[in-house]
Amino acid sequence: MQDDRPIRELIACQKTGWSLEQRFYTDPEIYSLELDQIVMRNWILAGHQSQIAEAGDFKVFKVANESAIIVRSENGRIKAFANVCRHRGSIVCLQQEGNTRRFECPYHAWVYDTDGRLIGTRDMPDDFDKSANGLHPVSVEIVHGLIFICFCNDPPSLEYAKRDLAKPMAMFDFENLKVAATKTYPIAANWKLSVENYQECYHCAPAHAEYAKMHTLMLDKKKLERVQDRMRQKMSACGLTEIDFDFVDTEAPSGQQGYGYSRTAMFEGYKTGSRDGEPLAPLLGNLTDYDGGASDFTVGPLSFLLAYSDHVVGYVFTPVDQDHCQCEIYWLVRGDAEEGKDYDREALKWLWDVTTLADERIIVNNWKGVQSRYYRPGRFSGMEQMEQRWIEWVLHELRKAPKVIS
Repeated sequence: MQDDRPIRELIACQKTGWSLEQRFYTDPEIYSLELDQIVMRNWILAGHQSQIAEAGDFKVFKVANESAIIVRSENGRIKAFANVCRHRGSIVCLQQEGNTRRFECPYHAWVYDTDGRLIGTRDMPDDFDKSANGLHPVSVEIVHGLIFICFCNDPPSLEYAKRDLAKPMAMFDFENLKVAATKTYPIAANWKLSVENYQECYHCAPAHAEYAKMHTLMLDKKKLERVQDRMRQKMSACGLTEIDFDFVDTEAPSGQQGYGYSRTAMFEGYKTGSRDGEPLAPLLGNLTDYDGGASDFTVGPLSFLLAYSDHVVGYVFTPVDQDHCQCEIYWLVRGDAEEGKDYDREALKWLWDVTTLADERIIVNNWKGVQSRYYRPGRFSGMEQMEQRWIEWVLHELRKAPKVIS
């Protein structure tokens, strides 16, 4: 029987501790609300400043039906603009990345500089004002070297995130990292299932043999605490400080973007996320040795980072449309590390490539089942608490939508 309850009633009836009702994944109206209330109103990781190091360097960043040009202008500042021509709305920049002094629309050849100003048109009326027709700016912020984009004019503040993440990010010298590799994984499923899957490790032992050999998050609390103690005894000698805080979006101070940081021990014998547990790249920042741990960072609802002692892996989950999403992964190393000498790109990518390919299969199978007439919400396990918190936050944001309030 079709569920035709109003969205506000659907939200009100969602049981705490259970997965979402089917309509939260399949209803086009709910997807539209999610874009407006969540995806476009929160900061999303779009890369690292090293990717656009020189004046004129640019990259294009896409989320659902939006596209932004991120560019380092002639004065050295990083800016972002909607990739939409002010004439008739064509996409302006068709290249994914490059270096340029100007952007020329391929439709009618309107030309914009790297500050987004309209500098060239043809056959326009005498009273046409170029200065009023520059590219629309898109919100952009740099958080310790990381580029974040938000497709709204009044995004949540990153002030507290910058302040509280300063110390843990300094340990790994985030500002002076560089992107050694990137890969985009298309996933034929609703976007929320991808983020939910990342938030829990209930599936890690049965689904990720490679990950499960080295990471300890699938252990129960007592066993995890024992390995945590072994790591803590090594941390200070390696140049690491124990810091642990978690301001998920529902708990973040008013007007602030949610964020978090923690460090978790790996199994004995593993120094980093590699096939044999041995180093993959030079130690980051001022670290002097490996403590046998890995740090989790989160900024906003879609962007996550995992910092080993010798490299960082960034994950960004974004919708393409209601039935498709993608995971973009960044592998970062020391800015002065040389490929072929200090690291091997394929070895660096191995763990999280094989893990993400397995996750893609899991998520797609989940999506197929969620669409079945037999799907019913299921009870969360004790290892799915982060997923539950994230779902509660999604519902909290949807409640604020004008269509839901009215």
